[in-house]
Amino acid sequence: MSAAADWPSLPLGEWQDTQATLHMWTQIVGKTRLALAPMENHWWQVALYVTPRGLTTSGMPCGSRVFAAEFDFLDHQLHLRASDGAVRSIALRPQSVAGFYAEYLATLRSLDLGVKIRPVPVEVETAIPFAEDREHQSYDAAAAHRWWCLLLQADRVLKRFRGRFRGKASPSHFFWGSFDLAMTRFSGRPAPLHPGGAPNCPNYVMEEAYSRECASSGFWPGGGAITEPAFYAYAYPEPAGYAEQRVRSDGAHYDRTLREFILPLDAVRRAAVPDDALLDFFQSTYEAAADTGRWDRAALER
Repeated sequence: MSAAADWPSLPLGEWQDTQATLHMWTQIVGKTRLALAPMENHWWQVALYVTPRGLTTSGMPCGSRVFAAEFDFLDHQLHLRASDGAVRSIALRPQSVAGFYAEYLATLRSLDLGVKIRPVPVEVETAIPFAEDREHQSYDAAAAHRWWCLLLQADRVLKRFRGRFRGKASPSHFFWGSFDLAMTRFSGRPAPLHPGGAPNCPNYVMEEAYSRECASSGFWPGGGAITEPAFYAYAYPEPAGYAEQRVRSDGAHYDRTLREFILPLDAVRRAAVPDDALLDFFQSTYEAAADTGRWDRAALER
């Protein structure tokens, strides 16, 4: 059980430049998974996973070999490890996205790993090709470490929450497109075709992601109108009455622009038992979706 000290403060304004740079770096590495990993439902094969040191791709096939890339936010390195024992590392330091991209490709070549990725970011309003992006070049190691600490705690709680459900559910995983940690439960029913609309992202991506009725929960460091790190929950399709449901967490509210329930990180940090406050948020927002959407809860829950 965690205490407030395990959930560090991370005001968006203190590390926004580093966040923007890391967003691009994780997209570069994440697109390697997109290029190599066999397709899974809802694009689960492209996500990254929280580790005791950072974020990993997990093993990716490349010919007869397998390799993994791991962001290490303790030693501030990107490690690449291949199944033949070869290891390379790239220092995480202040440098442009273009510089990181060139170094990453050179490292792949040094391992004789032939990977072709689409070299343009997705789900961002301004999509600067990686090789041309010299705008994003910040890396505050202390802030990156605090962000990973928050991912570590959120991942623990999401996994506990996932264990309460015996229906189809995603892993707790990090989506580099939207730069958030997410876990999704499914009712078992198909969903209406998603309208798409994510910036610089083809509609078929969202159509596959939301092809089944779902309730999703996660952690996001903030951006746009949300100027602080926050936990979120939403349903697709959103059932009638969902937004009016009561959520059992002090500080939580429904954001009518995002169409999501939002619980600020600071509300969790102030709670007597942060894990319990966050579990209550995830559980009560799921119940809001399941009850208003008429899910078969008796069959789906433990």
